[in-house]
Amino acid sequence: MGLKHVSSHLSKNDLAHLGAGEVGYIRKMRSDEVSRVFPEAPDMEPGLDLWALFGADGTPILLTDNRSSTFFKAAEDDLKTVSLH
Repeated sequence: MGLKHVSSHLSKNDLAHLGAGEVGYIRKMRSDEVSRVFPEAPDMEPGLDLWALFGADGTPILLTDNRSSTFFKAAEDDLKTVSLH
């Protein structure tokens, strides 16, 4: 018994919304990058290591200096988390 290859085509819009409301990703970032991703964030000392939580579509959710806080916020929002390096 063979497996049939099922081809599924996702539009860019479908792909952009894949995992929305279900998946969040956590990324370590430097304070030097913050203004690009979180434009409303105050000026910070350069060279600080921070943690950010994003929605599956890249929407910024949380910025913190404590990695555990990102997991807590994700759990609070019922998001499954993945880490990006």
